[in-house]
This record gives sequence, C-alpha cells and structure tokens, in this order.
Amino acid sequence: MVTYPKDWKEKTFNAFLKIKRGASPRPIESYLTSNIGGVNWIKIGDAPRYGKYITSTEEKITTMGAAHSVRVFPGDFILSNSMSFGRPYILSIAGCIHDGWLRLYDFQAEADDEFLYYLLSSSYVQRQYESFAAGSGVQNLNKEVVKNVVVCIPSLTEQKKIAQTLSSFDTYIDDLAELIEKKRGIRDGALEDLVGGHTRLKGYDKAWTTYSFGDYFSLLQTNTYARDQLTDKGNIGDVHYGDVLVKYGAVLTDKDDIPRLKNPSCVKERSLLKQKDVLIADTAEDDAVGKVVQVGAVTIPLVGGLHTVACRPNYETADGFLGYYMNSTSYHDQLYPYITGIKVSSVSKKSFSETELYIPSDVKEQKAIADTLTAMDEEIEALENERDKMIQIREGAMDDLLTGRIRLKA
Repeated sequence: MVTYPKDWKEKTFNAFLKIKRGASPRPIESYLTSNIGGVNWIKIGDAPRYGKYITSTEEKITTMGAAHSVRVFPGDFILSNSMSFGRPYILSIAGCIHDGWLRLYDFQAEADDEFLYYLLSSSYVQRQYESFAAGSGVQNLNKEVVKNVVVCIPSLTEQKKIAQTLSSFDTYIDDLAELIEKKRGIRDGALEDLVGGHTRLKGYDKAWTTYSFGDYFSLLQTNTYARDQLTDKGNIGDVHYGDVLVKYGAVLTDKDDIPRLKNPSCVKERSLLKQKDVLIADTAEDDAVGKVVQVGAVTIPLVGGLHTVACRPNYETADGFLGYYMNSTSYHDQLYPYITGIKVSSVSKKSFSETELYIPSDVKEQKAIADTLTAMDEEIEALENERDKMIQIREGAMDDLLTGRIRLKA
C-alpha cells in the first residue's frame, strides 16, 4: 500500500481529463490517400519504440474518412488499447485515430503533459488497467477502465520538476538508442562489404573460392519437437527455428537462452551438433526464411530442432564466419527464387543444394573477418546492456518520484 504525501490530491482520471475512443471509416482501404492534403492516419506502427512523441505517419486518409474517425491534435495523448496495452504517446501532429486508440485531452489545468506521460506509464497505473480489465471480462483497454483509474498528483510546479528529472533519463536512453541504430547500420554495411569481398582486410590477398552447397556441407539429422516438448531444464539443448529467426545472432554461445529437450532419451549421438556446425531456419512468416546461426562455444550437447536444416562443413572454417556470411545478402539472396508459400515461407533442403558459397580460401582471412564483425556486435551489445540498465534505473526513479517517496527540493 502506497502512502502519498498529504499535500498531493487523489483523483480519478475522469475528474481531470476527457477520454474518447477512436473510430475507423470502413472499409479503410477506400479512404486511404497519397494526396498531400490528406489527414494523418495514426497507427501503432507510427509510434516510436522508446520515445514518447508521435511525429509522423506512414499513411493518410481523405477528409471524408476523417469525418468518420476521431480527430486528435498536438499535445493530446493517445493510448493503445490492445497492442502495447495502455502505453501512452504524446502527439506532435494532428491527425485521426482508429478504434484501437483512446484519446486523452483537456487535462492542462490539472496536469503537466510530461508528468502525465510518466504517470500513465507507471506500474501503479498499469496495474489498475489490468485489474479493471480483468474484472470486466474484457481483455483490451476501454474508456470505462481508464476513467476509473485513481491517482495522486502534486502541484503543477512539483509535477514539472518530477517530469524534468525523469526526462533527463529518457534523453540519455534516446541518445543510446540512436547510437545503437547508427552502430547497427555501420555493422550491417561492414558485414556486406567484408563477407562479399568488396572490402579486403589489410594483409589478405589470396583468392576466394566458390563451393557448391552440397560439396561444402554434409546434412545432419534434426527433430520435429514443438515448443510444448521443450523446457528450460535438461541436459540437451534444442535449437528451435523460432529462436534462430528471432533470438539468436550469427553465432550461438552459452550466453544465449537455449531450450532443453523434455525427453532426451531418443537423441542419437550422431545427431549431436559440433562447434562450427550451421543451423538454417527453413520456415518463416516473411523473407527471414533461411536465417542462419552457427554453433560457437556452447558447453551443453545440442541438436537441431523443428524446421531447421543442420549442416556440417566438410572444409576447415573459422569460428563464426559462416554465421555471418550466410546471413548476408551475398548468400541469402540466392534463396529468393526457391522460397515457396504465401502466409508461411519455406525453403526445401533440395533448394539449398542449388546455392553456392563464395568465401576466402584462407581460413585466417575468414577468422579476421569474423573477429572484426564480432567486435562490432560486442560493442552494440554493451550499448544495449547500458540502455537496458538505464531503463531499469529510470523505472525505479519513476516509482520513487511518482509516489512521493522521494521529494525534489524546491
């Protein structure tokens, strides 16, 4: 139970701001326009991943479509009521919102906009959303749920000081996020240049060699165990295609979260993976199909899992090099003619045999390339860890400042 300062005022959201649900003209496709005079059509994809302001939209709707929607204006808040449940955004633009958003407005007499952003983002408010929504039997956020949330707020002067303090954290987090994206862009460019042979590292000038996939690799046995047959405990790791697509980078190590087999008794020793083996995801919901992870320094036994193609190099190769090379456009683009499916994309084992690898014949050059890219990935990872740590620190500061446990000096 939180005890707020006596000079803070307890209010419901309904007591000091207005709430309106968005609306969508239907069918929406009939109202989309590329006309410069169109009205901004705000969707969840327009919201920033870390920032608080929505500044632009990908799509616009006609003025007729806007008449059947809900207008919003700079300074308004919008809350997503399904995806990113209850996350607030401040508008820097005017536009229209569909029924997946709630508009919050006319709060300025009681609340500073930056302070309100942090209040709406707080765990205290989020827990009330979840409690009211669960009690009503509705899984999404609606107007009545938000109206009934109870908060305690200080004077406008103290609100501004709290907001300024928390904003300093966000500025640092946003700067880190921008730096991370810049570093990723540099790393992606270096990947294509180095593994494609467009840029050679100093001291390496030996010719590169072309190998057919079938000549370079021997295929290994994999299994078809679904997620419900995996666990977080056990002796044998299972490399599932979903993790290859989403969680893993170019090289698999002990730092990665690797599910374990519930029933390892059926695993045959010949199907166990070795360091430098490659696993390819042969199924995906988009053109990420064919994404690769190469086995690095992993201390538990591993097997290839559902929808993976497990390959063992028949030639000497450097640690990590194939993970980087086979995720590059130099290799991956060869798969496009062989991708099948509409909702789900897949590539057959036979199709992989139609591809080629053009790589350094000098394993030392492979290693130098992999080491260069690994160093870049480690720098990005360190920045991501710093960002995540700062987010945790900000969350703690929010809890202290928004409950009045810590008061800022006048």
